[in-house]
Amino acid sequence: MAEQEASGLQVLLRTLQSSSDRESILTILQLLGDLLSGGTDRRIRYMISKGGSEALLQTLVDTARTASPDYDILLPLFRLLAKVGLRGLGAVLGIGNTMVTKTDNGSAVMELTFKQRRAEDKKFGQKALELEALDVTLILARKNLCHSQNLLHCLWALRVFAASVTTAAMLGINGAMELLFKVITPYTQNRTRIIRAATEVLAALLKSKSNSRRAVNRGYVVGLLRLHQDWHSHDTANTYVLIRRGLLLCLKHIAALRSGREAFLAAQGMETLFSTTQNCLDDKSLEPVISIVLQILRQCYPKSPLPLVTASSAYAFPVPGSVTSDPPCVLTEDFEDDGDEEVDKDSDSEDVKEEDDDLETDVNKLTSKPGPDRPEEELRQYEAMCLELSCSFEDLESKPGDDLSFEETQYANHHHIPTAASLKRHCLSKDQLSWGQEREDTGRTSLLSTVKMGRSSVHLASGKAPGMNPYQNAQSSGLGIDSSGSEIPDIQAFLNEDAWDIDAMSCPRMSASFSNSTRPRDATEVINKLLQTHPQHIPFHDPCLYMAKARRTRSVADFKMMAFPDLWGHRPPPSAQPMLERKCGIQRIKIFEDIRRLLQPSDIINKVVFSLDEPWPLQDTASDCLRFFSKFESGNLRKAIQVREFEYDLLVNADVNNTQHQQWFYFRVSGMRAAVPYRFNVINCEKPNSQFNYGMQPTLYSVKEALLGRPTWIRMGHEICYYKNHYHQSAAVTGGASGKCYYTLTFAVTFPHDEDVCYLAYHYPYTYSALMTHLDILEKSVNPKQVYFRQEVLCQTLGGNSCPLVTITAMPESKSADHVEQFRQRPYQVITARVHPGESNASWVMKGTLEFLVSSDPVARLLRENFIFKIIPMLNPDGVINGNHRCSLRGEDLNRQWLSPRAHLQPTIYHAKGLLYYLSSIGRSPVVFCDFHGHSQKKNVFLYGCSIKETLWQAESTVGTSTLVEDVSYRTLPKILDKLAPAFTMSSCSFLVEKSRASTARVVVWREMGVSRSYTMESSYCGCNQGPYQGLQFGTSELEEMGAMFCLGLLILELKSVSCSHHLLTRAATLLNAEEEVLDHYLQRCSSSSSSITSELDDEPACLEEIDYSTDSSSDQEGSFSELDRQIQECAFNKEEGDEEEEGPGQGRKASP
Repeated sequence: MAEQEASGLQVLLRTLQSSSDRESILTILQLLGDLLSGGTDRRIRYMISKGGSEALLQTLVDTARTASPDYDILLPLFRLLAKVGLRGLGAVLGIGNTMVTKTDNGSAVMELTFKQRRAEDKKFGQKALELEALDVTLILARKNLCHSQNLLHCLWALRVFAASVTTAAMLGINGAMELLFKVITPYTQNRTRIIRAATEVLAALLKSKSNSRRAVNRGYVVGLLRLHQDWHSHDTANTYVLIRRGLLLCLKHIAALRSGREAFLAAQGMETLFSTTQNCLDDKSLEPVISIVLQILRQCYPKSPLPLVTASSAYAFPVPGSVTSDPPCVLTEDFEDDGDEEVDKDSDSEDVKEEDDDLETDVNKLTSKPGPDRPEEELRQYEAMCLELSCSFEDLESKPGDDLSFEETQYANHHHIPTAASLKRHCLSKDQLSWGQEREDTGRTSLLSTVKMGRSSVHLASGKAPGMNPYQNAQSSGLGIDSSGSEIPDIQAFLNEDAWDIDAMSCPRMSASFSNSTRPRDATEVINKLLQTHPQHIPFHDPCLYMAKARRTRSVADFKMMAFPDLWGHRPPPSAQPMLERKCGIQRIKIFEDIRRLLQPSDIINKVVFSLDEPWPLQDTASDCLRFFSKFESGNLRKAIQVREFEYDLLVNADVNNTQHQQWFYFRVSGMRAAVPYRFNVINCEKPNSQFNYGMQPTLYSVKEALLGRPTWIRMGHEICYYKNHYHQSAAVTGGASGKCYYTLTFAVTFPHDEDVCYLAYHYPYTYSALMTHLDILEKSVNPKQVYFRQEVLCQTLGGNSCPLVTITAMPESKSADHVEQFRQRPYQVITARVHPGESNASWVMKGTLEFLVSSDPVARLLRENFIFKIIPMLNPDGVINGNHRCSLRGEDLNRQWLSPRAHLQPTIYHAKGLLYYLSSIGRSPVVFCDFHGHSQKKNVFLYGCSIKETLWQAESTVGTSTLVEDVSYRTLPKILDKLAPAFTMSSCSFLVEKSRASTARVVVWREMGVSRSYTMESSYCGCNQGPYQGLQFGTSELEEMGAMFCLGLLILELKSVSCSHHLLTRAATLLNAEEEVLDHYLQRCSSSSSSITSELDDEPACLEEIDYSTDSSSDQEGSFSELDRQIQECAFNKEEGDEEEEGPGQGRKASP
C-alpha cells in the first residue's frame, strides 16, 4: 500500500512538471492542496522527500515564463509553495512542538520533534535560487504592483524564500528591497494586507548583513523611521500594530550592524522611538510593538565601560606560582564590532553545538580508574587525621576547649553558650519535624515516626502581600517585644544617654574603641553591655567568642571591622516568606529609565559616595546621601554612585586576582529615611539570568531591629528585575575571544527606621569566623562520653587561615576490644561544602547537618553509632573571608582543580583529595561523598551524580554499553530524599558526566576513588516551586532542615541496602521505638515511583517580557511564520474573485494582548 501511495504521488508530481494541459495542472494542484491541508506535517515532509519542492518550483517557473501567465494556476501554486516552504524551514528554525517523555525514574526528557526529523527541506531557498524561481517571482511581483491579490501571493512566496539568509542576500542584489519600498507607503487604510506582507518580507531580507549594509548605504534607516512615525501617529486605534511591528523589525535587523546603529543614532532614532513609546508601556495591545522598540533601544544604546579604574579586583594578593604581575586592566572604550562580518551565513548551514556535545562519550575515560596523583608514602600523613582508626579508647575522648587560646577562653562568655534546655527546636519533617540538640528527651517522637505521621501545614507570613515591608509592624517609638515576649528598652534613648554612635557600633572594630564615645571602651566591654541591655539567645552563637575568632582571621585587606549581623547573630524569622510576585512590565520600565538617563540627564547627580579604589573617606556625613561600607569579612561592594536623590548604582568587586565573578554582594548602608523607597542598581553582574527574575529577593538585616529583639536576616525588596545593560568590556580587557556583557540587578528597599544601619546581601551571609565559632560551641555542647567530636586543621590556606576538618561519630560503648573494634570498623561518610564562597546557602545546609549529627535525636544516635563522618565545612576559607563569589586567592575556581591539585597552590583541595585517597588506600572509601553547593538559576534542592550508562544514553552513544555493568544504587539516595525532604525534588537531579565537569569533586571522587555515590547537592538561592514549600523562599531554617534531612537520608540508605546488618536493623527498631510498619514504609525493597512533580523543561519559563536577556530573540521569526500560515489557510478557503477586501479600521486584526 505504501508503495502504491508513493508511486501515486510521484506520478502526480511528474505529471505536474510535464503536463501542458491547464485542466490537468489545476486538478493536480487541487489534489495536492487537499492532501496537504487535511493532514499533519508528515504529509508535507513526505511530499518533500518525493521531490515535491522541485516539482512545484519548476511548475512555477514554466507557468510564469509563458507569454500570458495563468494566475489561476500561479495563485494556488504560490500557496502550495509557501505551505511547503514554511514546514521545511519551520523545522530548521525550531518551529514545532516539543515532546516530553518520562524515564523510569520519573524525570522528564525534552525532545524537540525537529531534532528527529532533521529539516528535510532546509535547502528550499537554495532550490528556488537554482531553479530561477527567485527571479521569476520578483518579475511577477513587479508586474502586479497594482493587482493586490496577485502581489500578495508573490509576497508570500518571497517571504518563504527570504528565510534563508543566502537566498535573502541574492534577492537583495536583484532589487527586492527597492521593489518593497514601492509597496510600503505612509499611513493609509487601503492595501494594508499588502503593506503588512511587504514589511514582513523586508524584515526577513534585512536579516542578511549584506542587505542591512545596503540599506544603511542607501539611507533606508531614515525612511523606515519616518514610516514608523507616520503609522504610529495616525494609527490611534492601534488597528495596524503588525505593520508598525514589521517596520520596527526592519530597524532591529539593521541595528545588528555597527554601521546600522550609527545610522540609527545619527537619525535621532533613540529619541524618536523613546518619545513615541514611553506613554504606551501599559497598553497590552501594543505589546508586539513595545517589545521590539525596547530591543532596538537596547541594541543602539552606546556601549560604555564600567565606571571603574580597572577591571581587576580592588584587592590583590601575591600568591605562589603567579606570573609577574601585569599592569591593571584599564577599562577603555575600544569595543569590537560585533556584527559587521562580510559573509552571510545561513543558520542551517552549520550544525549548532548542542548541550549533549559536552557529555563524555569516551568509555575508557568513563570506566578507567587512574592511580593516585602522588606517591603512596605521602598518604601516610593523613593517618594523623584518622586517629579514630588507631588510637586507644583513652586517647579518643574529646577534651572540649583544648584548642582554644587563652584569649578565646577569656571572651567565650560561657553563660551565652546554649544549654540543653535553651537550644532551639528546628523543623525537620517533610513539612515540619522538630529535633532537639544534645538533650535527653525520651518522650520525643523519633524522626522517622514523625515523618510517617504526616505533614503539618507550612505557615506563611499571613496578611503580608508580596513586596510589603516585613518590618512594617515595627514600633516607631523604638520600643519593641522580642521573640520571647519580653519588652526591649528604648534603643534611641539607650544610645543617646551614653553618647554611642550607632554607625560605629553597627560595625565595631575588632580591638579599638568607638571613636565618638565619651570614654574609650574595649569592643568586648561594649558588646557585653549591649548583651546586658539587649539580651539575645541565639543557639550555637556567642558574640564574644565570635569577636575572638574574627581577630585571628586573616584577610587580604586586613579588615579591622566586623559586620554587626555576624557578630550579633541571626535568628530565623517565625514564618516563611513567599516569593515576590513580579510586577508586570517592571523590566521595561527600568530599561526606559536607563534610556531616559542617556537622553535626559538633567536630573542625574552621578556622585561617587563610596569606593575601594579612592582615598577614604569619600562621604560627607552631613550630606543627605546614604553611607556605604564593605570592608569587613565576606563584604563585597566596590563602588557606590548616587544617581538621583534616592537611587544608587552599585558595583561589586571581582574575585581577588581576577577580573570576573561579580555576583555576591554584602555591604552596610546607613543614613536612610524610613518609609522612603531607595533604589539600588547592581550594574556589573555577570550571569545571564537570575532567580531575581522569578521571585527571589535580596536579604536585609536591621541593627535597630536586632536591638529590638529581632536579630533576623529577612528577604526584602520590591520592583526587582535582572536584565542585560549597556556596559561592556572589550576582549583586550577580559582576555577572552570576545567582549563581555554585564547585567543589572535592580531592586527597591524601604527601610524600617530613620537613621538605622542596615546590611544588604545577595543571600544569607555565613562567614568563616561564624563557622569557627560554631564549631567551638558545638564541641562544648556535646557529651564527650557519648559523642566523639574532633576538630582539627586539614591544612593552612594561602591566606594563612586554618581549613577545619571535623570528625563526628559515637564513642565506643565500652573499652572492651569488641566495642573498640566496632568503633574502628565503622564506614565513612565524607561531606564538604563552600568551595564557592558566594554559595553561602551551602554553609547553612552544612550548619543543619552538623547540629543534627551532634543532637540527641535517635536518628543522629544511630548515624553516629554506625558511621564516622569526615566533614570539611568550608573548602575555600580565603574566598569566603575576602568576599569572593567563585574563586580562591589565586583567582581560580577550586572546584575545577580536583584532577591535579598542588599543595602550594590549592592546599585545601590537595589535602581533601589526599584524605580521600588515604581512606581508599586502606579500603575505607566513603559510602557517600557529597559536596554542598548553591544554585543561582534553579529552584528546590537536588543532586548531581555520576552514571556511565545514563551519560552514554543521553549522548546517543551505544559504543561498549552492551557489556557495561553499573551499580545503579547512585539513584537510591536522591529517591529517598525526594520522599523525605520538602525542599528536594528528584525531577531536577542529573547523573550525566560532562567533559567540562571532569575536574570537579563529584566526578574525580567517583572516577578515581570509585565512590559510586559521589554527589553535588545544589540548593537554590531562591526557594521551591513544588511540594509543601511551593511558592516560598528559603530561609535559613529550611536550609538547615535540608542538612538534617540529608543525614536522615543516609540512615535510610543504609537500612535499605542489602548489606545492612541485622544488628543495625534491630538497633534501629529498638532505638527509634518504631512500629514495624513505620520501618516497612521506608525499608521496602521494591522500587517505588519518585516525585510526582512534573519536571520543568527549562530552568525557568520564559519571562513575560521577551527582551529580558537577548536582543536576538527569534520570536519575531516564529510568530511571523505562524501568522503567514494562517493567512494562506484563510485564502485557500475563500473565493478568489477580484481584488482583496481591504482591512479598514473596523476590520483589521488587532494584536492580542
